[in-house]
Amino acid sequence: MRLDEAILTAIEYETRVRDHYLNSADKIRNSAGRRVFELLASEEQGHVDYLLARLGQWRRDGTVGMFSLTSALPIGDELKKALKTVEQLEPQDILDDERQVLDVALNLEKETSDYYRRLIGQVEGPAREMFQRFLEIEDGHVAMVQAEIDYLSDNGFWFDFTEFNME
Repeated sequence: MRLDEAILTAIEYETRVRDHYLNSADKIRNSAGRRVFELLASEEQGHVDYLLARLGQWRRDGTVGMFSLTSALPIGDELKKALKTVEQLEPQDILDDERQVLDVALNLEKETSDYYRRLIGQVEGPAREMFQRFLEIEDGHVAMVQAEIDYLSDNGFWFDFTEFNME
């Protein structure tokens, strides 16, 4: 795959996720949940903007440059700590449409992460570093959405750690 094609496909993935967050924010009754979706939508828009800039540079001079890609969300252990402090919905308060919104978000984030994971094996140099950074960020989004689903499902897990035994 040519790098410009890879970037265009990445833009499509990021746009789909952004649009889901934007279109779904009003379905979340909890104000903290709405703010998280708005933050994620803004973050995904930043990814689209970044990728468009890299595509423009690639088309102009055949490079993608080494520009920092930041995230408003913490990553890794910092994400785990931050999520423990976020206001949560009570499991009994979740509506079916809210659960569906989270399920779709999780699937979109996983698809996007999987795309970046595949790309890393196909590109080298600055492009690989760029897509590795995207993968890091998107994996953080997956963890965040999954943690919320786990909590709301009351299944005994929080960030893949057992909170209680279902037996």
